[in-house]
Amino acid sequence: MKFETLLISILILTLNSCRNDAPRETKPNIVLINVDDMGWKDLGFMGSKYYETPNIDHLASLGMVFMNGYAASANCAPSRASLMTGKWTPRHGIYTVNSSERGASKDRKIIPTKNTRLLSKNHQVIPQVLHENGYITCHSGKWHLSKNPIEFGFDINIGGGYNGLPKSYYPPYKNVDLEGAKDQHLTDLIMEKTLKILDTVQHPFFLNYAPYAVHTPIQPIPELLKKYQQKTPWKGQGNPEYGTMVENLDRNIGLLIAKLKEKKLFDHTFIIFTSDNGGLYGITQQQPLRAGKGSYYEGGIREPFFFVMKNRIKANSTSNIPITNLDIFPTILEIANINNTTSLELDGTALAPVLEEKVTQLDRPLFWHFPIYLQAYNVDDNENRDPLFRTRPGSVVLYKNWKLHYYFENKEIELYDLVKDIGERTNLAVKEPEKTEEMLRYLKNWWKETNAPIPSQLNPDYQDILQ
Repeated sequence: MKFETLLISILILTLNSCRNDAPRETKPNIVLINVDDMGWKDLGFMGSKYYETPNIDHLASLGMVFMNGYAASANCAPSRASLMTGKWTPRHGIYTVNSSERGASKDRKIIPTKNTRLLSKNHQVIPQVLHENGYITCHSGKWHLSKNPIEFGFDINIGGGYNGLPKSYYPPYKNVDLEGAKDQHLTDLIMEKTLKILDTVQHPFFLNYAPYAVHTPIQPIPELLKKYQQKTPWKGQGNPEYGTMVENLDRNIGLLIAKLKEKKLFDHTFIIFTSDNGGLYGITQQQPLRAGKGSYYEGGIREPFFFVMKNRIKANSTSNIPITNLDIFPTILEIANINNTTSLELDGTALAPVLEEKVTQLDRPLFWHFPIYLQAYNVDDNENRDPLFRTRPGSVVLYKNWKLHYYFENKEIELYDLVKDIGERTNLAVKEPEKTEEMLRYLKNWWKETNAPIPSQLNPDYQDILQ
């Protein structure tokens, strides 16, 4: 462990010495917090009366909270690929984890689009651009896009690899290449190593803090368990083991913020907080949102989302503008005063005018594309379109208060007015034909623009048992 720490210290000092000539005074530090599987209402500031998250709640109060924040996908790898590249899923081809042929073949009517498992090195990602502009870059936690985040512009890697979850949060961690003290929870270990980096690194730096928590396996924090076992469940939130993991993550984020303040870095740091997809239904719920992770109903893609930067973003501010994690890349470039080159071809929107309250709306549709299958987490307890799958192949478009789902198997359509029906219970596709056609035009134009694959080949193994 001492040798490992020495190597990291030497690396940081070398990087700093190499970059001492680069102007640092005008560039803010950047901390991106991307939690794994944390649902829209899994935090106190978003309304939860079960989970206790005082540190995240306080941090959110220092900036702007987006009530309509979204992930670019409903599960881990494609969401992270879109965040890092700033591109819609058809442009990088990562739609799911591993195979797109999920669930029983007899239940899949069409052959899904083949999934891309590793992010192509043809894509430039956030840490590469920041690295080229004088930033020291550190990845901390889950990566899930390649075998090693160092391949994509990070100077330092703490625990990141292709694995999407730890086999254990307690040692030995098995598929996470870290060694901790006896019984040390992985979330605690990753933060411990992250704080050591912050003790040494000079700014400007970029920290991609992507904890494995609160993804499964659900392994509780023993000293917190009794408290949550005695708490009253609230609107589908009542899993004590998961509750301890949420609170422990909050404690670690509190340590991160305290370190930034101790090193007098907080006031010159741009902080982004979000999650990669919705909470896992069956572990937690986001009422009144429908379903959870893996579904393209609101429970699967709507996220807690906020930005903090002293003297630039007003404290205790909120926005109802729909945004996605595609907007993070261009926003970071704007905040860091880095000129976007045309070669990046980012699909998101730079949000600085929104964060500074110069703009109060963005007139644009948002899209999701998932030409794949994802089996149900629990066929006996879910809010999916059918009990067998969280996702059947299709696309979604959101524009203003309207949201349209289009399913490739039978060309079926669902249309919802989210202002009146945030739970997506009343399908208005037949009742609102003009709005349905308008939304379809947006979607079809986007398919053409992005060259989105539309699966249509019939699966010979299919048996229509739902009819």
